[in-house]
Amino acid sequence: MHQKINEILESTKKRIPVHANRKKLICSHRDFHDLIKSRKQKRLVPVIAEVKPSSPTRFIRNVTPTDAAWIAQQMESGGAAAISVLTEPQFFKGSIENLKAVRQGVKLPVLRKDFIIDKAQIHEEDSDLILLIAGILGAQLEDFVDEAISSNREPLVEVHNKKELESALSTCTRIIGINNRDLNNLKVDISTTEKLAPLISDRIIISESGISTPEDAARMIYAGADAVLVGTSIMEGNIYEKTYELVHALD
Repeated sequence: MHQKINEILESTKKRIPVHANRKKLICSHRDFHDLIKSRKQKRLVPVIAEVKPSSPTRFIRNVTPTDAAWIAQQMESGGAAAISVLTEPQFFKGSIENLKAVRQGVKLPVLRKDFIIDKAQIHEEDSDLILLIAGILGAQLEDFVDEAISSNREPLVEVHNKKELESALSTCTRIIGINNRDLNNLKVDISTTEKLAPLISDRIIISESGISTPEDAARMIYAGADAVLVGTSIMEGNIYEKTYELVHALD
């Protein structure tokens, strides 16, 4: 695992909810699957647009909860199928408060994107989907998937290679995210989706990382992805226009 990822994981351990807050929170649920299906029937690209203040290598902008809600509303108006919200505070400048504000501000399903390494994190705040990273959870993956499902959250299991994919396919997850970024060296190669998508059946496939243009989005859909997750390129442009452009990439 890349040194930066190890630093993030060490930081994450320090903010795991204390024992007193480890209650199971059963959240209300907004259906992601129907939205994906309806977008595809209209020949639109199902875009999960991400409220992303920063990455470990590039700061984009400060995002307060008020900002986060406004940004998500622009994404929703632009045709996004769901909103992803980064909640990792140190390296990605996200927050639980941003997640809460977005879920209150839009009607779309909302994905919590963070480094989930303790089940207590699953229950911190309402979200419709929650990211679980196969390469980080390892042998614990199935247990975390089951925990998410039991709380009425949809696990999005992220993989980068065939071994991680096999692990994900052995769980009950209905959604698999193919991360085009290698967490061992942080390099991005969108052909990763083209290699792994044909190995998946009967699951929703989401292509993540490295998607900047309508051409990239269309390429991922033609490779077999059902949806794309895009953060940086939307956040750095006109949020409504960039979301709309990606949604209509097949025009």
